[in-house]
Amino acid sequence: MECELCSREMKNLTVHHLIPRQHTKRKNLEISSTIDICSACHRQIHVLFDNKRLAKELNTIEALKAEPQMRKFLAWVRKQNPQKRITVHRQK
Repeated sequence: MECELCSREMKNLTVHHLIPRQHTKRKNLEISSTIDICSACHRQIHVLFDNKRLAKELNTIEALKAEPQMRKFLAWVRKQNPQKRITVHRQK
């Protein structure tokens, strides 16, 4: 299975809601579409961005890939071994 963000071949992927569930539940909205991504990309998204920004600005796969901090992370993570657990850090 391939991560929809970093394109690495992974054994397991996680489901990421493009509009956070917290946001859709609170506003009684329909659950948003999802993407299948690796745990490293998923953790990095939630380290870098709060749910408000994810809901308003980064609610498409294209927007996530184009965001400068995420783009930098994706360029780096693509070179990493898919079998190795990636430690994510808040970028400056």
